[in-house]
Parts: sequence; structure tokens; C-alpha cells
Amino acid sequence: MQTERSASIRADELGFRVEAKALLERVRLHADQGQLVGLIGPNGAGKSTLLRAIAGVLRPQEGAVWLEGEELNSMPARDVAARMALVPQIAPYTHGFTARELVLMGRYPHLGRFEIEGAADEAIAREAMELTETEEFAERTLDTLSGGERQRVFVSRALAQQPRVLLLDEPTANLDVLHKLRVLDLVRQLVDEGLTAVAAIHDLGMAARYCDRLVLLSEGRVLADGTPEEVLAPVIIEAAFGVRSAVYPDPVTGSLVVSLIAPADEDRSRVPATGANGRNGHESRHHLSAEARAATPREARI
Repeated sequence: MQTERSASIRADELGFRVEAKALLERVRLHADQGQLVGLIGPNGAGKSTLLRAIAGVLRPQEGAVWLEGEELNSMPARDVAARMALVPQIAPYTHGFTARELVLMGRYPHLGRFEIEGAADEAIAREAMELTETEEFAERTLDTLSGGERQRVFVSRALAQQPRVLLLDEPTANLDVLHKLRVLDLVRQLVDEGLTAVAAIHDLGMAARYCDRLVLLSEGRVLADGTPEEVLAPVIIEAAFGVRSAVYPDPVTGSLVVSLIAPADEDRSRVPATGANGRNGHESRHHLSAEARAATPREARI
């Protein structure tokens, strides 16, 4: 089986269950070279599970993942790590390591079995830390850093791998507003230079601003897949998150703003109207998947 020519990463019909619970059900996703795909959805929707399956950290019971035209399960782990990096949501155990040592670990896939890091590897690690503004605490142990500082160090390690595909699970978690912007600006810059990225992002406005495409997951299924304008329609947001919203372009950036109004089951007479389509009356295209549309209550689709 071959992937599409331009697809850097592709997941076909992924299924993963824990006991009787389906965490992923027939999930399909692709990301082309030079594209940033955002994974959005409520807690427990399957975003982290999907990223871990794409990264090869867990093996799905159904379906397959393809990396640059090769089936992931047939590739040596070192080859996968040389092409693809994952920034996890929960940092693994790193007690006793300095920030610099952790970032240098990103060079391991490019070293021989008994090879140690050389001057070139040191330079690559240093550049990665400069990009994420973490060089100032390079010699501090990770357990002395804040959650946001540690997160930026793990982004640095991923960049030091020099991957062609970058997976990020909530990369802005624990970051202050300045570093949220800087990390996503950096990812966007790298994508514009040819990197492929897939990122789970909770902030819908940030996802709309930075991502080329959004994939909305709900209960382990793809509910919608398309551009931010196609996916972030109030009817789709209500179906996935159970909240009513207004969606409109930001007057400064031009990207979409999602204004959350109230839980969907709250008395509608208590909240302001948002227009017939939730976007100041502008019509929007609703890209619900066929399965999701069938599972969505009729009143939410009107």
C-alpha cells in the first residue's frame, strides 16, 4: 500500500481499545510536508492516544501508520527517531539531568552505537536551546525548573533531533502567554520552512491562528476535518464540546476567535443570540464526518 505522494505522515483506520473502551475508532489522518495540523477536541477525545500511536509509542490494534511512504511498524526505531520527534504532554522521568544533557539526548538517533556527541552535536543542541530561549538554564537540573521551562526544554530536545515530522502534545501547556506565542511562532516558522507538524492544542483560537488544518476528535472518532473556517463552526463546536459559541474573525490578526457563551443545555433565554449561524449571521460550511453527523442530535445540526 502506498501513501499519497505529498503525505509525510498518514494514519489509516486506526483502532485502539482498553478493555471495552474504544480510545480510537477508525481514525484517519494525514499531514503533508510543510503543513501544521491541529488536533482539537474535549478531554478524553483521543488526541494524546492518536499522537502516541503515530509516534509508535503504542501500537494500535487496527490500522497502520505510514511515515514518508514506509509503514511505521516495519521501520527500525532509530530510523523513526531520526525522522520524527514527539514532545509528550507528560514529561518522562528526568531526575538528575541538566537541561543541556536532555537536549543532547535528541542527537542519539544520529549517533552510532558507541559514538558520543561531538562538536557538531553540541552546536545543534545549543541552537535548539537558543530557539526556545532555554540556554540561560542549560546547566540547571530539570527538577529545579518550572513546568513551563521544562516544557520548552523538551521542545528543544525534539528540535535537536532535526526531525522532518514533529508531533506535539499540548506544547503550550504550563507556558505563560508570551512563551505560548513564541513556541507556536517557532513551530509555524519551521513548518513554513518545510517541517511537517501535528499538534494537540486545547486553545481553539490559537489552533485557528496557527494551523493549516484542524482535525476534531470526539470519543475516539474524527468528528470533523478541514480548514479552521470549516471546522470551527458553532454547530460543530456544540456537537463536540457541548457549548454554544460565537465565531468571528479577529479584527487585528484576521484569524478566527471562538467566544464561548454557555453550556448547550443551559436555558437559551439567559444568553445573548449569536445570529442564525453563530458567526454574526454569516453562513458557514459544516464539515461533520458522515458517522459523526449520524450520531449528532438533529437539533444540533439545524
